Amino acid sequence: MTAVGLLGTGRMGSAMGRALAGAGFEVVTWNRTPGPASELADVVGGRSVARPRDVAAAADVCISMLADGAAVVAVYTGPDGVLEGARPGNVLCDASTVPPSTLRQFEVTARAAGAGLLDTPVSGSVGLAESGKLTIMVGGSDDDLAVARPVLEVLAGTVFHMGPLGSGAAMKLAVNTLIFGLNQALAEGLTLATAAGIPVAAAYDVLTASAAGAPFVAYKRAAFLEPATAPVAFSLDLAAKDLRLITALAASVGVEMPGAATDLEVIEATAAAIGGDHDMAAVISQLRRSTGTEEGRA
Repeated sequence: MTAVGLLGTGRMGSAMGRALAGAGFEVVTWNRTPGPASELADVVGGRSVARPRDVAAAADVCISMLADGAAVVAVYTGPDGVLEGARPGNVLCDASTVPPSTLRQFEVTARAAGAGLLDTPVSGSVGLAESGKLTIMVGGSDDDLAVARPVLEVLAGTVFHMGPLGSGAAMKLAVNTLIFGLNQALAEGLTLATAAGIPVAAAYDVLTASAAGAPFVAYKRAAFLEPATAPVAFSLDLAAKDLRLITALAASVGVEMPGAATDLEVIEATAAAIGGDHDMAAVISQLRRSTGTEEGRA
């Protein structure tokens, strides 16, 4: 049985663990706060370990799903880091949304240990992770992907090999550029419709059925229509973090992105007004305030 290591057992990491265990993989877990890793291990019949290096030492394929680049660096480096446990034959995959440069800095060390290294960010919801229908964008070598592919294909309906190390991370930022644009456009469309007297649920039905009705529109319905009870799928703080990465990458490659800059401005203003732990669908509340649209009309 192939052992798969999971570093980071938040909502997405835990969903990936459940999918992998359901496919018959042994799951080895680690989390910065041990409780969630132990809980997931109990649920899936796996085991939790004390240090990131223990995950790499125990697992054939390791997947890290962490909050940001600083967390990835902290988990990969140091005496207890993933790279200290790296060994010939295993492949280290980072699924976090980080700059393309983040994983590249570890390539020499990983290769010296005989380990493979891939950036494997994902697109999709927690539900899609559990059902194995994520989209995964891979940067790295063909040989490393060949080793990791049986694991990645449990999680994804499609695995795209984008090119060398770092290209998966760049593609994820491009994908998220569209996601944040859709989020903003959806909020604006609903605000316009409801201000014109159209019931919000009816407006959402039409938007979902329209040419713009991407899967994102369908699965954000509860977040927009029932924000008090819908679970937070993508917080304002995380959205702001990703948009800063997007605008920084754009600046580094000489691309102007006025839409992303606007999305970041609205996300940050909304977080400042109501708190960054709300779902990013809450940008609609900022639009209503700025346009003087009465909240109750929706």
